[in-house]
Amino acid sequence: MGDEHDKLLPIANVSRIMKQILPPTAKISKEAKETIQQCASEFISFVTGEASDKCQKENRKTVNGDDICWALGTLGFDDYSQAIVRYLHKHREYERERASAAAAASSAEFASNQTSSHTKRS
Repeated sequence: MGDEHDKLLPIANVSRIMKQILPPTAKISKEAKETIQQCASEFISFVTGEASDKCQKENRKTVNGDDICWALGTLGFDDYSQAIVRYLHKHREYERERASAAAAASSAEFASNQTSSHTKRS
C-alpha cells in the first residue's frame, strides 16, 4: 500500500485547496478529502501520462507546460486547456520580467562595486 500513497498528493494540500472554496463554517469529512485526493492524483497521472507519451514519440525527455496543455486538449479537457494556456503565458511573462529585474540588479551591483573599487584606489 506504500507505493499507492507515494503517488497521491499530500492530503494537507488537498484539504487546504478544498477549504479555500468552501464557506468558513463548512467542514470536510476525512472521506471527502481522501476521495478528492484520489481523484486529483489520478487526473494528474492521466494528463501527465498522455504528455509523456507525446514526448517519447518526439524523442524528448522533458515534459513541459505546452505538453500538458496539449494533453488536456487531446483528452477532451478543452476548457482546462485554454485556462492553463493563459496561465502558462502569464507565468512565462512573469519569469521573463523576474529574470530581467535580476539581471538589472546584478548589473547595478557590479557597477556599484566597480565604482567603489576605483574610489578605494585613489
